[in-house]
Amino acid sequence: MLPEPYRLHHRADFSRTVRRGQRIGRRDLVVHALVHGYDGVVGTDERHGAPVATGALVRVGGPRFGLIVSKAVGSAVVRHRVARRLRHMCAKVVGELPAEADIVIRALPGAATAESDELLRQLRSGLRKLGVAQAPARTGARVRPVAVDADVSS
Repeated sequence: MLPEPYRLHHRADFSRTVRRGQRIGRRDLVVHALVHGYDGVVGTDERHGAPVATGALVRVGGPRFGLIVSKAVGSAVVRHRVARRLRHMCAKVVGELPAEADIVIRALPGAATAESDELLRQLRSGLRKLGVAQAPARTGARVRPVAVDADVSS
């Protein structure tokens, strides 16, 4: 399950991410990403007169995710199943993203029949291609030792 601080709730947040952010399409998903900078100023702190950053007013926690699963994906039961699977995948990739990122994932009709592993691969691929996510750390990867020839005098 994806905790509350990691969810987009407001229409304005969805619209801003879809309109101003970058977009990349995959076979079963379209990923929209917008990374907010903290250089914008919306006003001044009344006590100290210092500028207040845009993100400082609304950002709590890490990256936020929003889902768009339209009727084209399937019946209500199918749409809810797809949304649950996507939320679960978002929880897996949250550590790979900067805290200032807003991500909107639009499910395409193929998402209803796609395997979860395939959807996760498409999501990670899209986020990396957009330059938002780092490659996940490989667990259990073995390091091959390099043989060093001690006798180099010839």
